[in-house]
Amino acid sequence: MSTDGWKNFGRYGADGDPGNVHGSIGLARALEDALERMVIEGGIKSPVTTRRGLGARMRYLRTTRGGARALREAGVTATPATVRAWAAGKQTPRPATREAIDTAYWNLRAANVLANSGAFKQHLNRAGRGSRVEIHPVNQQPVDENRRRDNLRVRSFQVRYVWDDAVDALTGGDASKLEEIWDDIIADLDSDYGAYQYVSHIGLGA
Repeated sequence: MSTDGWKNFGRYGADGDPGNVHGSIGLARALEDALERMVIEGGIKSPVTTRRGLGARMRYLRTTRGGARALREAGVTATPATVRAWAAGKQTPRPATREAIDTAYWNLRAANVLANSGAFKQHLNRAGRGSRVEIHPVNQQPVDENRRRDNLRVRSFQVRYVWDDAVDALTGGDASKLEEIWDDIIADLDSDYGAYQYVSHIGLGA
């Protein structure tokens, strides 16, 4: 398979697998996955089906800015008095409403975590230690057989100093900046640089 970079991508069939994408796209997806893990790991652990879990979600939604809107957008149309009764444990919402409350909670938490990008940057930077990046090369199955490379393998290494810019690019929807950052990351691969401009998957140890 050609390793001359993105200009030659697909010439020999690598674009036959839709899972083979530019590294900047893979990086954006990996950042989104890491953000989702951060949202979940720092969130309420008790299920919404328990009294404790429901109460915790209701307290968050009632005391956090945007909570009322999140409930409305999730389809909860109860009166303020009923919402207060749920929060106090005096009434119990129906199962479908509990699911909507759960959706409202996670949507609001995700929005607040994303709005506080500093915490996400800190999570990725790890006090200067950075985060481990695992790069899975493109799937070569659709590539012309005589153009495949047998020596492509999963590469894994620690990446530092790019995460502030990467988070800003992700939240700002700056695809060209993500491409620049990906070029910086794979520059450490030296002669294999071109072979990893496109990937099948990127994992982040964060």
